[in-house]
Amino acid sequence: MTSKDTPTAPYWHIWTDAEGVSHQTRRHLTQFELDSISPPADAQWLGAKTKGEATVFVTILPVGWIGDWHENPHPQWIIPLSGRWFVESMDGQRVEMGPGEMSFGEDQNTRAQGDRKGHLSGTVGEEPAVLMLVQIGRGGMG
Repeated sequence: MTSKDTPTAPYWHIWTDAEGVSHQTRRHLTQFELDSISPPADAQWLGAKTKGEATVFVTILPVGWIGDWHENPHPQWIIPLSGRWFVESMDGQRVEMGPGEMSFGEDQNTRAQGDRKGHLSGTVGEEPAVLMLVQIGRGGMG
């Protein structure tokens, strides 16, 4: 494979602008390198996006669950494993995601606009949403 074959992986980035309003932007992970994760295993595309301390856990959102408006507690990757969920940012954009899609939550330090601060999220459909969270730069849950 050549560098022109280098893959990208799409994700949604929820972020806070200078006025304290959350938004969502479609972005792509890049900078993958073809290498073996553990020789002699065959080479695969690797892209280390987070180095350092991280906490990984799984959360299950029940059918019909809708969380109040809130900020992500820490920058975190959110990866749906099964079911579907939505994220609505303060600017009114609503994004629905399912297995194989990713979101990077980085909407800390938003400023309340009425009842909106951070984002609103919840389940979509008739099954729970099972999400894997990878929180960056925190030691343990709590």
